[in-house]
Amino acid sequence: MSPASTGASVTLDARTPVPTSPTPAPADSRLTPGGPGYRRMSFALFLAGVATFALLYSTQALLPLISDDYGVAAGEASWTVAAATGGLALFVLPMSALSERFGRRTVMTASLMVAVAVGLLVPFAPSIGALVALRAVQGAALAGLPASATAYLAEEVRPKALVTAIGLFVAGNSVGGMSGRVITGWVAQEWGWRIAVGVIGLVAVGCAVAFRLLLPAPKHFEAGSLRPRVLARAVRDHLSSPLLRRLYAIGALFMTVFGGVYTVIGYRLTEAPFSLPQGIIGSIFLVYLVGTVSASSAGRLVGRLGRRGALYTAGGTTAAGLLLSLVPSLPLVLLGLVLITAGFFAGHAVASSAVGKTATHGRAQATALYQSSYYIGSSAGSTVGALAFHSGGWAGTVGVGLLAVMGVVAITALGTLAARTAARREAVPAH
Repeated sequence: MSPASTGASVTLDARTPVPTSPTPAPADSRLTPGGPGYRRMSFALFLAGVATFALLYSTQALLPLISDDYGVAAGEASWTVAAATGGLALFVLPMSALSERFGRRTVMTASLMVAVAVGLLVPFAPSIGALVALRAVQGAALAGLPASATAYLAEEVRPKALVTAIGLFVAGNSVGGMSGRVITGWVAQEWGWRIAVGVIGLVAVGCAVAFRLLLPAPKHFEAGSLRPRVLARAVRDHLSSPLLRRLYAIGALFMTVFGGVYTVIGYRLTEAPFSLPQGIIGSIFLVYLVGTVSASSAGRLVGRLGRRGALYTAGGTTAAGLLLSLVPSLPLVLLGLVLITAGFFAGHAVASSAVGKTATHGRAQATALYQSSYYIGSSAGSTVGALAFHSGGWAGTVGVGLLAVMGVVAITALGTLAARTAARREAVPAH
């Protein structure tokens, strides 16, 4: 009989496990839309994006004036853009390593402050060589921002909100690129390109101060190692991932299109049949606002079409814009720029957020490799696009862009094929 039926007392053996209630899972303290700190974080990184692109491309809309001032051709003047993006591409990986050790916010703040200081020196460059050198240093300083910002978001924002959060940062890039070019265009028309670049430097000072005051302190950062062996292992792991390699190539190819188009468009619009003044040419860059919308909407696009579907859409939109821009009609050229800008920013937001999601460790290195590829694409696009324009006119620049878009579509198709092959293998039962 059981003890209960006999009235005997029950003594628990020391080895008998005592039932316990399940321990509740710790609450996810990462930031989410509508939650505390999310708006401050979003606005701070938005301002960082504004300052980054405004400084990085501060000379792009002014290239015809720089050519006239120093007596150089379009190809030489384009190095004031290519040097900045090239400096960023070379230094983004070392700067990401510093952010792993000293923190994302610390590195982003230091990078922005140094870039702003150099930006205030740029208007005083006595020669094209000095200007290119200062721009290279400025680009190297800005290298601490893009990869660190993406890693910060991947650590501090909940995964479901990551694409939207990165889209807002990319939107800041588009606003910075747009405002920098519009402001420099009108200021340069009245007072010259040097004053125009100086004004951008002052705008960046305000953005840098507000960024530092607003960005919340990181709560989920864990310091990593600066040992070369550890960093090399992380880089090797990321480069061994087929998906990450495809994303890096896609970012580079999208930026090749964008860099080439916006480096050369000023030269095209100053020539017949358009013959536009500098202020109007600067205002053309208001189409960047389209990029603000498309980047911030990238999350919804991925939700509807999936990552690869969104990349196909972005590539197709960019190609349509390139073809439309060939028509010698200002309204159609502007519409082409709208489509190119929308496609580029959507594709960039999708690819960069996918890198943050794919990397399971060494996120700063993973995003740094993406940013390095991205800005190598910008430097290549600026230089090759200008050379193609010199030899074949606007059609030559468009041809370079279409080849890059074809590369995006081909790489995305390889990803689609790889995903289908993996799905078929999983569907086959093991014997």
